[in-house]
Amino acid sequence: QVQLVESGGGLVQAGDSLRLSCATSGRTSSSQKMGWFRQAPGKEREFIAAIRRTSGTRIYSDSVKGRFTISKDNIDNTIYLQMNSLKPEDTAVYYCAISQSAGFSRIASDYDAWGQGTQVTVSS
Repeated sequence: QVQLVESGGGLVQAGDSLRLSCATSGRTSSSQKMGWFRQAPGKEREFIAAIRRTSGTRIYSDSVKGRFTISKDNIDNTIYLQMNSLKPEDTAVYYCAISQSAGFSRIASDYDAWGQGTQVTVSS
């Protein structure tokens, strides 16, 4: 069983930065990729970024490319999301997730385990 716990969310102003962390435990060695998603009230869960566990290859959504960076620490099994130049439209609950399937995916249903989410609120 895999467990994921996000932290680092909060209330910031537009233009500020935040770094989210996702601590993973359990059988994470079989995971192929890790990702971040977000969900704003009344909207569907949106893909943000993903990183392959072994190669470190990354992909991003167009909405965050150039502002957000996904990274991982294989020693302490933690996934990070560095968020710079935050905008009010980035306000959402942010979730980390892992997937055992090969290849990149931007689809939430392709991910097998999820954290509980952390709230990020960006004021204008």
